[in-house]
Amino acid sequence: MKRMILAGGTGFLGRILTDWFRSRWEIVLLTRRSTCFRDGVLHVHWDGESLNGWEEYIDGADVVINLTGKSVDCRYNAENMKEILESRINSTRAIGEAIKQSNTPPSLWINAASATIYRHSEDMDMDEESGEFGTGFSVDVCREWEAVFNEAKVNQTRKIAIRTGIVMGREGGPFIPLRRMVRLGLGGRQGNGRQFVSWLHARDFAEVIDFLIQNPSCKGVYNVTAPNPVSNKDFMRVMRKAFRMPIGLPAPKWLLEFGAILIGTETELILKSRRVVPARLLDAGYRFKFSKPEDAMISLAGSG
Repeated sequence: MKRMILAGGTGFLGRILTDWFRSRWEIVLLTRRSTCFRDGVLHVHWDGESLNGWEEYIDGADVVINLTGKSVDCRYNAENMKEILESRINSTRAIGEAIKQSNTPPSLWINAASATIYRHSEDMDMDEESGEFGTGFSVDVCREWEAVFNEAKVNQTRKIAIRTGIVMGREGGPFIPLRRMVRLGLGGRQGNGRQFVSWLHARDFAEVIDFLIQNPSCKGVYNVTAPNPVSNKDFMRVMRKAFRMPIGLPAPKWLLEFGAILIGTETELILKSRRVVPARLLDAGYRFKFSKPEDAMISLAGSG
């Protein structure tokens, strides 16, 4: 079997990929937990920054996927901001060094990135070619993250950065709290509701990664989002309809800011308008299973 290395693979996105590939690939998860063999998958301890033994699994692997990074679902204080940046930069640099030292380097390295690199946009779509970068802490992190990835000298390895939007799946991620809000009758627009949501069904996330692996001409930056971003107001309306909830109380900006302090997060995660489209994936021939939010929400609501 081919070998896939999933760094940071115990999180929501890593679990999606593990479930998708485990029957066809040997999967090695790099994790801060202790080394063990669990549920048919080898978990190997790493600290996310130094070479201390885990790199031997990269030598001879076919694909490396790096999803490592502290969650941005937190308050942006000095300590958290430092950890958000360093967890992404250090892990990317370490994997690049491990690939460079390999006798048989992997043929492909996919590194996580984020669709939040683009500016707040209600006026135009942001694709890989014409999209305009924003400003601020989150954008700075994205730019430094991609810079480290681009600077890695791994000439025998194809490299892809995935600027991923909001992945919606039943097993984790933002779908869980949003579903709870809708069921409680709190699933109205958030803020003014005009901000765009760049979303993606979990099934498409797995299939996009599979597509990129199987197509050797794919390299560089790819926006990994569904092709139809929608306003927050419409997105929440679609969710309410999928769960047959006739009402949804709105949440004004001041209430979101108050709530964000209480639960230890930032309103940027909800209020920034991400109008991002996957132009390069579509040009490469990928066809989304869920291109419309209505179909995605019916699928996700299907199991309750």
